[in-house]
This record gives sequence, C-alpha cells and structure tokens, in this order.
Amino acid sequence: MGQEASKPQPGAKLRVIGAGLPRTGTASFSKALEILLQGPVYHGGTQNCKGSTFNLKSWISVLERTPIRSPDDEQFVLGRIRALTDGYVAITSAPGHCFVPELMRLYPDAKVICTIRHPKEWDKSIDAIATASLQWYLRFILFPLSPMRYFPRYLDTLAAGRWAEIYNTSGKPTMHVGTEVWDRHIHHLREVVPPDKLLFFDVRDGWGPLCEALSLDVPKGIEFPQINERAAIASFAREQVKRGLMRWATMVATVAMTIGLWRLWLK
Repeated sequence: MGQEASKPQPGAKLRVIGAGLPRTGTASFSKALEILLQGPVYHGGTQNCKGSTFNLKSWISVLERTPIRSPDDEQFVLGRIRALTDGYVAITSAPGHCFVPELMRLYPDAKVICTIRHPKEWDKSIDAIATASLQWYLRFILFPLSPMRYFPRYLDTLAAGRWAEIYNTSGKPTMHVGTEVWDRHIHHLREVVPPDKLLFFDVRDGWGPLCEALSLDVPKGIEFPQINERAAIASFAREQVKRGLMRWATMVATVAMTIGLWRLWLK
C-alpha cells in the first residue's frame, strides 16, 4: 500500500498490467513504475482504501458481474475498468490482477508483469493480512467511514466472483488462502498471456530485469524502491479502527445528548 492515492493524468497511456498477487512487493513495484514511466500508477489497495468511494463502489459493481454471463456483463466490466484505469500508466495489485484478460483487451500493447516471491512466504504473509481484514467487528467499526464502509462488501464480492472463478475457491472470504491459489494464479497467467508479453519479476532483483523488459534505461543514482507494505497496512488498519471508534463515540454521545435535551423539554 502506498502513502497516498494516485490521481489520473490526462493523456497517460497504460503500459504495464501488474498481474502479481497482493503481498508480492506490489507497493515497491508501483513506485518503481512511477519512476520509470513518469506517470501515476493505479495500485489497487491504495486506490481502494485511500481514494474516493468511486473506486471501491466501481470494483464492487464489476465483481458482482463475475463470472461474466452475458455480452451486457462483458461490456459493463470492460467499460468500468476502462473508467477506473484511464489516465494511469500502470495498474498493480488486487483486484486488477484478476482481470488480466480484460485489461489486455483494453490495452493490447501493455506488458504483463507478475511480481513473485517464494510461495510459502507469500502464503504466510497473505494469511496474516486476511486474518486481520476479516475480523467480524470491522463491518461495524468501519461503517461510519468513507470509503472503508464498502470494504467488507468488496471482499465478499471479490471472493464470490472472479477470485472463486480463477482459483476454484469456496466463494467466501477466508483467513487461510493457501499455496494452491498461488499455483493456480501462475497457471492462469501462462494460459491467458502470450509468452512474449509476460514477465515474472521479483522486486529483490532490482531495476535490471524490469528495465530490460520495458526497454528502458536503469535510472541513474536512484535505488530501487523498498516499501515496507506490511507495516504500512498495519498502520493504516490501526488508524481506521481508531477513526471508526471515535466516529461511533461521537454519534452515541450526540444521540444521548439529544435524548437528554428532549426529556428536559418534556418536563
């Protein structure tokens, strides 16, 4: 997760489709692409959690139409994804990584780059995030906050829609993801992306492989970004819980004061 949501840049053309699963260095990858491509990157986690409600509400509407069952569904999905990604030079992380075929239709010249790490390390990392995100009380705490009030519904529609379609899962959010999802994701990408357009990239390898794939020079005097995404997510989660509880406390106090004044008036 990045520090702030990116803003679209008129005229920017999407050149990279980030196909890596969450918790594969997507924040560092996004920052690197911003430097290389000199434009804004649509990092799904950041845009959904720190951007406008348009992002989460739009992805929910897209996911509700997956699996795609009709030409109308298909046109809606393509149109909404185009609206979400217009003005960005790249898209990374969830849920974009689930819509690689659609993104390739919209941006046929874009390179598909899947960030990777050791599957067992990824499984442990994603399980920690899933467990924190699926606590039952978050629906209540986040309800007064925008855009986060829509986040639980987003997780529900993601799990029931494209995630279950690609990874053959239960259709419900789960605290344990499993390396089977990793294996199915890699297999899915090899099926839908031509070999000459697909790169598997470990952010620990730095600028070299990425610049070579994009036919760009290595930036001089700039180290490859290293963003501690787990720490950023944990900090953001604590902040949202605190804000939610404070908002509820304010609302309860307001209601209590209103009732008290009403009783005094009746006397």
